[in-house]
Amino acid sequence: MEHLVDHMRTSYHSLHEPTCALCNKHCRSFDSLREHLIGPLPKQECKKLFKILGCEFCLSVLESPHALRLHQHRCRFSGVNYGTMSRPANKSTTGVDNGFSYHVVALACQMVDGGGNNGSMDVCARVCMVDEYENIIFHVYVKPPIPVPNYRYENSGIGGEHLRDGMPLKQVQRRIEEFLCNGEAMWKIRSPKAGKARILVGHHLHPLLQSLHLEYPSFMIRDTAAYPPLMKTNKLSNSLKYLTQTYLGYDIQAGVQDPYEDCVATMRLYLRMRNQVHQREDYPQASDPRNRNNFAPSRQSELERMSLEAMLTISRSDYYCWCLDSM
Repeated sequence: MEHLVDHMRTSYHSLHEPTCALCNKHCRSFDSLREHLIGPLPKQECKKLFKILGCEFCLSVLESPHALRLHQHRCRFSGVNYGTMSRPANKSTTGVDNGFSYHVVALACQMVDGGGNNGSMDVCARVCMVDEYENIIFHVYVKPPIPVPNYRYENSGIGGEHLRDGMPLKQVQRRIEEFLCNGEAMWKIRSPKAGKARILVGHHLHPLLQSLHLEYPSFMIRDTAAYPPLMKTNKLSNSLKYLTQTYLGYDIQAGVQDPYEDCVATMRLYLRMRNQVHQREDYPQASDPRNRNNFAPSRQSELERMSLEAMLTISRSDYYCWCLDSM
């Protein structure tokens, strides 16, 4: 028990972690849970039951094979419906801003080569934003501020003719800030649950925002590349292509990449994580000052007499679970 208390003090196991529905093992990521269930060295008892009753996408376990078939029909997504809205028409495509009708937006960019000492400088050439219903609210080609030596046409599908009449970067910045802040001053944004500002969803958002010369509060950002449950077992980021194929059940980025497709994928991943049902806690994060005494050394004897369930109840997560956005 002494070693278990020491482990719980530093592991930050919580009710928000991915958990095996068969043996209740807590895992740091869904990749780790997947290895536990169907990996090269799975727990055999769990593997046998999961093969009959488990969903390969969300890793939940259903009560019967019939319930599993119904569940997987809803759980697996189809690819995005490409149409006239998947590419900007002329200079830009701008959807209707419905005010408070959506509280979350996804952002993705298509980059081209802007030069640099080794030719690796990325310049944003195309921007897309969608709401949580996958409606396009902003889609535009961006006029690069510097010469573009390589448009990466094979992957981007973008040529000089697309950017010649593109929207200037400053104007793109202003429009994106308008959508994100939603009429609220940037310095007033304090919480995703208070005020008008919108949650920003994306994949590897930090370099993307850098390319747009934009800043946004970190507590308003939901990055699928940095969210612990969606990361690899070695705590490195997974690619968006892998996450979409593994957790949503379809392929993206085959051939020419489309930022609309990336927006939809990140939004679907975010909503899948947000819609998880976890037990509600008053102070769910380990960083909250009100949790600082939960595993204090002065409570060592008391903690060693606790049951495993009681110890888990007072343990808190070291990351912000996206399910809290829906509370």
